[in-house]
Amino acid sequence: MNRRLPGKDARLVFVAFVATLFAMTGSALAEQRPGRWWAEQLFNRLDANGDGKLTKDEVGGQNAQRFGWWDANGDGSVDVAELRASLLRRVAGGGDHVRPRPGVEPPAGASSRTEAGRQTVLPFEGDDWAVAPSALDAHVLARLKEKGVEPANPCSDQVFLRRAHLDLIGTLPTPEEWLAFVHEDKAPDKRAKLVDALMQRDEFAGYWALKWGDVLRVKAEFPINLWPNAVQAYHRWIRDSVKENKPYDEFARELLTSSGSNFRVPPANFYRAIQGREPPAIAAAVALTFMGTRVDRWPAERRRGFEAFFSCVVYKGTAEWKEEIVQLDPAPTEPLDAVFPDGTKVRIESGIDPRQVFADWLLAPGNPWFAKSLVNRVWSWVFGRGIIHEPDDIRPDNPPTNPELLEYLEKEFVKSNYDLRQLFRLILNSRTYQQSSVPRSDSPEAESLFAHYPVRRLDAEVLIDALCWLCADGESYSSQIPEPFTWVPEDQRTMELADGSITSQFLEMFGRPARDTGLESERNNESSDAQRLYLLNSSDLQRRAERSQRLRGCVLWAKGDSRKLIDALYVNILSREPTQAESEAALSYFQKGGVNQTQGWSDLAWALINSKEFLYRH
Repeated sequence: MNRRLPGKDARLVFVAFVATLFAMTGSALAEQRPGRWWAEQLFNRLDANGDGKLTKDEVGGQNAQRFGWWDANGDGSVDVAELRASLLRRVAGGGDHVRPRPGVEPPAGASSRTEAGRQTVLPFEGDDWAVAPSALDAHVLARLKEKGVEPANPCSDQVFLRRAHLDLIGTLPTPEEWLAFVHEDKAPDKRAKLVDALMQRDEFAGYWALKWGDVLRVKAEFPINLWPNAVQAYHRWIRDSVKENKPYDEFARELLTSSGSNFRVPPANFYRAIQGREPPAIAAAVALTFMGTRVDRWPAERRRGFEAFFSCVVYKGTAEWKEEIVQLDPAPTEPLDAVFPDGTKVRIESGIDPRQVFADWLLAPGNPWFAKSLVNRVWSWVFGRGIIHEPDDIRPDNPPTNPELLEYLEKEFVKSNYDLRQLFRLILNSRTYQQSSVPRSDSPEAESLFAHYPVRRLDAEVLIDALCWLCADGESYSSQIPEPFTWVPEDQRTMELADGSITSQFLEMFGRPARDTGLESERNNESSDAQRLYLLNSSDLQRRAERSQRLRGCVLWAKGDSRKLIDALYVNILSREPTQAESEAALSYFQKGGVNQTQGWSDLAWALINSKEFLYRH
């Protein structure tokens, strides 16, 4: 990206600024340890008169709020050498698991607002838990204790606000929402209220229709070939089901047993969105979707017995272009012998829909696959990995990392009458979910045992929507379909795209799934060199950021006050206030010669957008 810096010295200034911001912004998410330089520079700035003591006036800003923690003896001053030594012990090595900390931490034992022996990582962690421990947490903690793994600290309100928005509605919080939640709402149950409020929003239906669209293979073109009319009907039915909180057993039954036109009976598209129309292909899709298992690992005889449930499904064309009827074979049949996945044999009399017989077995309380596979899939969506991993590879030789936790969630889900929103409440209102993303253990099992919130890159659709919300203009899409319903309005959110065939260069680069198989592994959220190069060098992204009404609104709101402008950019982009060190680094860059106001704020915005903290859930 051409930053238009006048001369070598200005370029060096910009490089130094970006390096400083990258080291500070989201540094608790980084892998490398920081050097001593940052800590030394911080204290040199704070100790303005060089007397070796810090007063509340000297630290100023956000650090003034922490002064009471540092001033352990209450005499109104803090010894710089003692505080510096405490911080340097934390950041300079020592063989512990501590990672870079953005902002100054209180020395051990100095804060009465923290639990004994616990150090708060600002601004990513809070001092106290916002929720009481739950039965879910008890199962997680019991497993962690058994393995000798230390759980993470609680996350801060700022982190929870951003995390809940991204996990529930795939959308960043607005500055108004940030202000109301972080600074104005003092209710002790405000996090639970936020979870409930987000699940009532229209974006909740859109985001989870996207997730279900991946699983159910909602795609017009090859190799699924639903065609656009059917895609629109199918997607609308999925979205409406999420919006009205349809019980999951009803949702599954409609998909498994529907017959009729793919245009007029949307769930009948389940049987069309499969690569193959023979019983083996249908049985494999049913097992993957509703049981989280792969039939190619089953014994041949058991697999053939299972396939018999779908041997009567046939497809019939109509006079309407691309319309197709999914139905049972109307020809007279003999009684059908089939085998349930648990090995139980059943004879199905003529005239009875075998799919209904299978659905009755699958949806019965106590079924060993149905509820288990769903709660494991939802857990994977929230935490980035299932209790059984992968979430669609449940088998005896792939055991859960926490069997008691999985059994508890399964029972609670059935008890709630398969209420998906109640399952989200159960998970998001737990301490396990509200942990910091900064681990307190070096154990390689920490992530699989859910000892901290896992850091992972935003979904491609969520990321491009966030960039479009921050910057000017929408995304441009392309499609190979020469049929109706392929034109996409400029203000269309990517998250609301119904058709997996409609795509863009950005979506393909950032790992959007092809929707060919229904496997969770189709989505690739790993970072790549191509992604980083695009974000760092895209002239289109630079122009959109510079034209952004939202970012320019920050400049107008600040009215020439650089500190207010820095605060506004951080809140809009990272959904949090900057630390004192971050604010000072940005202010120093703004004041450098050769950097005008427009270049200053656009460079800061560009650096924040390229930070791991923006690009990742944490």
